[in-house]
This record gives sequence, C-alpha cells and structure tokens, in this order.
Amino acid sequence: MTALEFRVAPPLALYVHVPWCVRKCPYCDFNSHEAAGAIPETEYVAALIADLQSALPLIWGRPLVSVFFGGGTPSLLSPAAIDELLAAFRALAMLSPEAEITLEANPGTIEAGKFAGFRAAGVNRLSLGIQSFDDRPLAALGRIHGAAEAKRAAQLAGDHFDSFNLDLMYGLPGQTREQALTDVETALSFAPPHLSCYQLTLEPNTRFAAFPPALPEDDLCADMQEAIEARLAVAGYANYETSAFARAGRQCRHNLNYWDFGDYLGIGAGAHSKLTLHDRVLRQMRWKHPNAYLENVRGGSPIQETNEVAASQLPFEFLMNALRLAAGFQPALFEARTAQPITRILPQLRAAAADGLVDIGRERIAPTPRGRRFLNVLLERFFNEDRAG
Repeated sequence: MTALEFRVAPPLALYVHVPWCVRKCPYCDFNSHEAAGAIPETEYVAALIADLQSALPLIWGRPLVSVFFGGGTPSLLSPAAIDELLAAFRALAMLSPEAEITLEANPGTIEAGKFAGFRAAGVNRLSLGIQSFDDRPLAALGRIHGAAEAKRAAQLAGDHFDSFNLDLMYGLPGQTREQALTDVETALSFAPPHLSCYQLTLEPNTRFAAFPPALPEDDLCADMQEAIEARLAVAGYANYETSAFARAGRQCRHNLNYWDFGDYLGIGAGAHSKLTLHDRVLRQMRWKHPNAYLENVRGGSPIQETNEVAASQLPFEFLMNALRLAAGFQPALFEARTAQPITRILPQLRAAAADGLVDIGRERIAPTPRGRRFLNVLLERFFNEDRAG
C-alpha cells in the first residue's frame, strides 16, 4: 500500500442518525425502521453520547464545524433530547459556537411546539421532507402527511428558523411537467433559503423496487429537471450541487464538507464515518439495526466495520464527491484530501476536457454543464483508471 502523509486534517462534521419513522416509505432505502409505539428515546440518547465518547481518541483537538441529525425521522425525538445531545456535543467534542446544526423533520410528525423547542435547544437549520405539495402524489409515495400539513410545516419552518431547506421530488407517479413546476412555485412562496430537488428513483431493496409504480418517461423527467433548474435560476437560486439550490451564501455547510471530501464522524444506528489520520483514511459503520446498536454500545463496541481506504481509491472517492459541485475544486484541495499530486489524474482530466466534460483552470477544475448532466460517464473514466491501477 502506498505510504500517505496528511499534513492538515480536513474540517470535521458530526452526523447523528435517528433510525425510526412512523411509517417506512416505499421508495426509501435509508436505514429506517417503523416505530412500534414510543421510541426508546432515553436509552438512545445515552447510547449516542456513549458512542461519541468512545470515538473521541480519533478526533482529539478537532472542532466540529457542523452537526446534522438525519434519519429516519429525527423530529421524533423531543426538543429536550436534542438539547441534551447538543449540550453533550459541546462538552465533549469542541462544537464550534458558529456550527451549522441541522435537523431533518417530517411534516407529518411536527407541530409548532416542537419547532420552537428545537430552535430553543440550539438547532439553527431545519430540513423538511416535503416531497410534494399535492395530495395525490403524496399518497402514492406513502407519505403520512398531506398537502395542507406540508404547507403548514413550511410556513412554520420560516417562522422559527432563519435557515431552512425544503426537499422536493419530481418524476413522481403520474406527474406532469406542469405539476412538478407547481410544487416548485408553492415552495418558492415560503421563501426558503435552500431547496433540494431530486428525481424519484427506484432503489434496490425497497417496496417500489419490488412493486414498481408507473413513473414518467425519462425524457419527461429530463424536461422536468431542466424546467425546475431554469425556474429556480430566475428566482435567484444557484444550482451549486447536482440536486441542491441555494440563495447566495445559504448553501448547506454540512453537505459542502461532504462534497469537499472533508471528514465526518457518524454516530447512531448504521451511521458511517470518514476520518483522516496522519497516514491513512478510515471508514467506519455502526451496527445497523437499532436493537443491535443499543446492545453493542452497552457492550462498548458501537462499530461494526472499520476499513482503511486504499491510496489508489482516494482520487476516485474525492472526485465522486467534488465533481457534484458546480464550482468544482481547487487542485490544492485534491492534494490535501488525497495526499497525492494532481498529476495523478491529469491524463484523465485532459481527456475529459477534450470531450467537453470538465474545464481545467490553474485555480479550479470544474464540470461543464455537459459533465454535470452526464456525471456518471465522467466519473467512469476515473473509476476504470483506479481499477487498472
């Protein structure tokens, strides 16, 4: 294995996974489990804190630049639980006072009291899983909220949070281009600083994969995507990442750290970590099932798998993230995150540039609009190179 030397540690984020939902959506392939009655909140919060404590030797002296509560449905936790967790993060892990702290919320499980409570606990950014403002596709998606709840939740998000995101999907069963744009117009009426718009895909090991609904044709989905991008551009939102749109200065800092190939510690059931040490990059996965996670945390072993990323794999992993960004990356960032010179990938970059997929500048390397549209084709060049090496 090639010897590596990382001179500067990347920024470090904390991801906190809450694995329960009221109901499992048929398109969802995340590690989420239907809650049979009340979730074991007290036990789970204690397990998360113990999990973090066990990870401290790997992150000593590194401040947390962001926290992201994902799921599942993190908003099933009480504001008191979030407050206890954030207090522990501050006490144990050098949580920066300026840290972005995001919590994912489901409109079907939230009411005004919880929004205010989350904000009082220290959450400063909310991400709402709206998906659509239309009752018919919401029912087809198996969502537990309706259009009225979605609108009420979006309004409440703006009332309580200066920074919030609305998640929308397009390419839904029976959806037309006009209906997709209507969802976007409704979202814009709440003036969100950030929007995520992504196409419904049929992921393996989901109910939709086993019993696929009738979805719009690929050409129609492409029309929806182009129309959404054009409308949001007119509204002042930059499409800074494949499916992410933001007003100036309102990008999601936590996700930007992922795409810049920064580090993240993941705690909670099934959470993943990527941690850079002085001579190697580690990936970890916590025990996936909530019961197995709780049992193994009690036994002092929250981690199910730990793997060292081979030096030959780091360029592809970096590019798989960084090329999702419209702005691309600086050559110096590639070298800092992979501990390898940019010359390692210059032949493939130049070939991609000749095909109109990337622009290569002295200060920045970025995908072209064509490269962003055909990102998988662009990335295959580096994946095949990695395998050959």
